[in-house]
Amino acid sequence: MNMTALRNLPVEQRLHLVEELWDSIAADQGALKLTDAQRRELDKRLDAYEADRNPGRLLEDVLLDIRHRL
Repeated sequence: MNMTALRNLPVEQRLHLVEELWDSIAADQGALKLTDAQRRELDKRLDAYEADRNPGRLLEDVLLDIRHRL
């Protein structure tokens, strides 16, 4: 399917295709190799999270805030 054909699809169908693509990528994460720089950055972020010990906010609270802004 070419880009013109994709652009002509209704938004709902395009979103469905994006979701399908994303799910297929997520299922095959082993095929995506991290560079050394990416691995170092992830390690740095994990170390910072573990040192902070801040669990963040509950999903329910975040969603409530988002809904209030809509």
